[in-house]
Amino acid sequence: MVVLISSIIWGGFGAATSQIKRVEVFKERTERPKVVARSAVTYLIVGSDTREGLTKAEIRELKVGSTKVAAGKRADTMLLVHISKSRDHATIVSIPRDTFVKVPEWTDSKGKVHPTSYSKINATFGRGDAPLLVQTLESMTNLRIDHYIEVSFVGFKEMVDAIGGVEICTKRKINDRKSHLVLPAGTHRLDGITALKYVRTRYFDGMGDLGRMQRQQQFIAAMIREASSAGVILNPVKLVKFIQAALGSVTTDPGLKQDDLITLAEQLRGISTKKVRTLTVPLSDENYYAKGVTAAVLWDKKLAPALWEKLRNDEEIFIESTPKPTTTDKDGVELPEKDSLKSGAEPTPTPTDLFKSRTAEVDSCGALR
Repeated sequence: MVVLISSIIWGGFGAATSQIKRVEVFKERTERPKVVARSAVTYLIVGSDTREGLTKAEIRELKVGSTKVAAGKRADTMLLVHISKSRDHATIVSIPRDTFVKVPEWTDSKGKVHPTSYSKINATFGRGDAPLLVQTLESMTNLRIDHYIEVSFVGFKEMVDAIGGVEICTKRKINDRKSHLVLPAGTHRLDGITALKYVRTRYFDGMGDLGRMQRQQQFIAAMIREASSAGVILNPVKLVKFIQAALGSVTTDPGLKQDDLITLAEQLRGISTKKVRTLTVPLSDENYYAKGVTAAVLWDKKLAPALWEKLRNDEEIFIESTPKPTTTDKDGVELPEKDSLKSGAEPTPTPTDLFKSRTAEVDSCGALR
């Protein structure tokens, strides 16, 4: 999304940035992680579940409850995007919304001081908004966040609709009781509302939030490909609609200036997709219980800090390919895996698979490899 928005502005539509809403994210904070690799940039991108801006019909179709029912907002999606100082590689890290966190002491808008506490990370967004979410993440990772970008339900929907939908491929049928998404296996072009259901789906495959993050990464890759296609870039009407939807529905920190985005877009235009790594924070427990907190996830105490240290030092994350175990018959002929013998079955990825770094390459039907 950072590259996408930057590229749009680079294309000559800088005036549209006046539509962007701003929020003070770093104010009144003197103790922050140090800058290790100057010129490298780290963004926090948040998908907010606020219902503001959705019509009653859209709320009914999504079956998510009104703004009054679902008061406030929560962080449905969190991505840390690190772009190297050389602008030749980038890393996108998904943060599980159920991450168990130590929330540092903070002061709310009324001046009340809240002591250190423990909760799931998406609750910090609902309590102290973007400033508390950023403060919590920085304290856990010791990674300095340079800029903040927030996209709402309605903003996401309008961006998808503006480019005529996004094509995705699902290799297994989806019938999710919570998001109310029903899709047969195969390729589909999703409109804004259906796309919202797709990126929020997390109950049909037993993978929970981890499976959902994998689908979100797939969708982001497909959306970037769609928005940068000739059908959008060379269509002035569609392009302007997309620009207005993208920039009119995001919230950023005041420090993210138009000139910064233009410069960044110029630097990133030549970056190879093979140099973009997408991964999930390494976890040690996916069903952690503590006082007042249920079914949270814990970051791995060794692997997670190692990941943050690499990003702090602006080191590229390489893929370590692990050969799959194979079975052979008595003559030494390789046999297919058990799962592949079942008609129409797709092997369910294990949680460990999601923690490995992967490139943002897509196959012929848009699914992440």
